[in-house]
Amino acid sequence: MEEKKLDINSIIGFALIFGILVYMMYTNQPTPEELAEQERIKQEQVEAAQERAKQNETAITTAQDFTAISAQDSVGVAAVQNKLGAFAYSALLPSATPNETVVKTDVLDLKFSNKGGYLSEVILSKFVDFDSVPIYLIKDGNTNFNINFGTTDSRILNTKDLFFEPQVTKQGENTVVSMKLKVSDSQFLEYLYEIKPDNYMIDFTIRSQGLSNVINTTQPINLDWQLKTYRHDKSISYENRYTRLTYQYEGGKIDKLSPTGEDTETEADVSWLSFRQHFFSSILTAKAPLKSVKLNSTDLVQNEDVDTVFTKAYQANFNLEPRAGEVNEQLGFYFGPTDNKVLQQYDIGLEDSIPFGWGIFGWINRYVFVPLFAFLAGFLPYGVAIIVMTILIKFLLSFAQYKQFLSQAKLKVLKPELDAIREKYKNNKMKAQQETMALQTKAGASPLSGCLPALIQLPVFYALFQFFPSAFDLRQKSFLWADDLSSYDIIAELPITIPFYGDHVSLFPILASVAIFFYMKMTTGQQMATQPTQEGMPDMAKLMKYMIYLSPIMMLFFFNNYASGLSLYYFISNLISIGIMIVIKNFILDEDKIHAQIQINKTKPKKQNKFQKKMADLMEQAEQQRQAQEQRKKK
Repeated sequence: MEEKKLDINSIIGFALIFGILVYMMYTNQPTPEELAEQERIKQEQVEAAQERAKQNETAITTAQDFTAISAQDSVGVAAVQNKLGAFAYSALLPSATPNETVVKTDVLDLKFSNKGGYLSEVILSKFVDFDSVPIYLIKDGNTNFNINFGTTDSRILNTKDLFFEPQVTKQGENTVVSMKLKVSDSQFLEYLYEIKPDNYMIDFTIRSQGLSNVINTTQPINLDWQLKTYRHDKSISYENRYTRLTYQYEGGKIDKLSPTGEDTETEADVSWLSFRQHFFSSILTAKAPLKSVKLNSTDLVQNEDVDTVFTKAYQANFNLEPRAGEVNEQLGFYFGPTDNKVLQQYDIGLEDSIPFGWGIFGWINRYVFVPLFAFLAGFLPYGVAIIVMTILIKFLLSFAQYKQFLSQAKLKVLKPELDAIREKYKNNKMKAQQETMALQTKAGASPLSGCLPALIQLPVFYALFQFFPSAFDLRQKSFLWADDLSSYDIIAELPITIPFYGDHVSLFPILASVAIFFYMKMTTGQQMATQPTQEGMPDMAKLMKYMIYLSPIMMLFFFNNYASGLSLYYFISNLISIGIMIVIKNFILDEDKIHAQIQINKTKPKKQNKFQKKMADLMEQAEQQRQAQEQRKKK
């Protein structure tokens, strides 16, 4: 190894360094270069502090900012205090971090955000979507919950920008989450959530303590809740059709915002409002009705053929009403299925958010079809329960179909006589109508007697049309080749998307369309056979023939993206209707007997009812006026 030696240059260098150190120690003053460097560092620190202060003018948004401010940055602290005033206390607490508090129950997985104090994630742990992903009602910032208020020292603050202090406690079986926005340990604005096991309802209280001299109650204290609803179903169009904002107001009235486009409404005395996402709902309830609520709904689905994440954007905005200078608002959150039997448990009319239909249609669904289907589904597979319910309904309505078919049979027997009347009075339509009505009345074969049974069936038809899309029990229940009776079935995927049809082939709508075709062919043929020959009838006959083919095609396109349970119902319903018509025609009705009975009826005096007498009088008056006009023309 080479031996290291000190040369003359090294000795001179060490001597100079030693001399400088002795000189600095003696004078105890920094060099001009060091002074300049210290000044540069100090300037950078001031600029950094000013930048942080500027960022803190709206809110301190990260835990690092708070740590730096609370530990060493007096300029930043002053900025926070200048902006937040008394609420700067919460901004400087250890809990002023973007952490979340997690609570799990048998049915809900919840996360509460320190920033804003609101629910930042809600999972319905017992359900999954069409792609086997857990049902998220809230996640990844799709919600905004904020209270905007003024302070007595002329500040305007938003709770969504401020940090709350979390605390989780137990009260018996219930879990209580307290989120406090503090002015001091004894002064705060609190969000209090009480969560019950195996329950979708969360009691939610907004209250303040000791803030009567902090919050300016002469200004509105405004609460704003916004939510974008996630898509959960396979069919975007079908789900979006039944995704709607519904609310109860003025002591029990129910209303809805439009499911398409954008709709805004302001209502008074609102008891609850539901951000419904077809089979799942996020509902805000109020123990005391909210005086005035502004509601908004916006349809986010621009193209139903394109995959989408969100379907609707909802918003509810209302003022909190302080008492004695303090806030104490008792509310509630329901996050759960749009299921009639679940919603009924809360006894505040939440089941009215389900689209059962209005008037008599809703009544039929609530008190007939819902309990009937629940009973059948209690011991039968869901697809079989649909079939059995359809059979029972068609059996109960078979008397109406019999009456309708009997009326058509009578008119068919009378057709030659009705044609003769029209031919005899072809130049006098009023007289022809009088004679036609007289003959039908004597024979007991009025066309109205055939219309009435059809009208009786209409409420049932429409009620069932509303029932199946709202039946939560059908969700993800399989039958035959259908994996989910609440969504469309698929037997083939298409390489392209056909407008109004879709990118797949569903079998149940095809079967329903075939059944409708044969049913219409039978009923249309029967109707044509009963119509008297008259001018314009060839065109009418052609139109009815077109409808035989057009209606099934429309059915095929319309229901390809609808629930397979609904298509199953129409398929079975039309099959049964065809069977009933065949039985009535071949085994119950005898046209010869009907003709003989009509001849007997003609000989009997027939008393007209008030409607028939009124119509006859009007027609008689019209005939007299026509004859008078003809006589005046001759003169």
